[in-house]
Amino acid sequence: MKQAIYLPGGVNQFNHLKTNTELKGKSVLIVGATTEIIGKLFLEAGAASVAIILDDYDLLTNTRLAIKGTEKISIKFMEYFNTDFGDETFDIVFAQGSISNTERNKILKEVKRILNQQGIACTGEYTAIKTNPPKYVKDVWESGNIVPLHSDDLVTYYQARNFDVAEVLELSSKLKEFYATSKKLLNEKIDYLTEQEKIYYKKLLKRISHESNVYLNLGGSDYMGFSSIILRKFQ
Repeated sequence: MKQAIYLPGGVNQFNHLKTNTELKGKSVLIVGATTEIIGKLFLEAGAASVAIILDDYDLLTNTRLAIKGTEKISIKFMEYFNTDFGDETFDIVFAQGSISNTERNKILKEVKRILNQQGIACTGEYTAIKTNPPKYVKDVWESGNIVPLHSDDLVTYYQARNFDVAEVLELSSKLKEFYATSKKLLNEKIDYLTEQEKIYYKKLLKRISHESNVYLNLGGSDYMGFSSIILRKFQ
């Protein structure tokens, strides 16, 4: 499988954080699946350690295989809103499209608990660019358990939950590249995957196929957005 980041925003969310935050020596938690390459990018940037948590047990084995030999990355199965980590464990928490769901409020409460007092959270949020999207767009969000925030409400949403919003980067323009490239690569490679890899990528391929058709061919780009947000806890 070609090395690529199969997440909305691609590498741009990581680069947004790296440009605005010192990563060297930091302890990092990454929330969500298909983030192994991001974990390796953190290490290349000098992070001291990286933990990745997944809430889908079926993905655990393949995720571990993907980071085999990378001692500074650990993989754990946990609910995102109820982790086993102690208070103020991490310097950085990174979530790329993995908390834009019905559990968002509870997950953010947990993020605040496990971030240290000078900690940084970087979240990638699916956004609704316009109000009243058509049913086929709502169906995409519902099938992916996505509860997007309106793009104009990102800052006030996080401020209301006692985060200081340091930076917001609009990445909606990158969705076209993400959907087009990811669908092409996954379709090209699916016949060459092992059975374990097919299990790993099956859900991803099905979701990307559906979302990309809506985004690229049915006008979803007028309604579907994505943004990277860098946050600090209020002291």
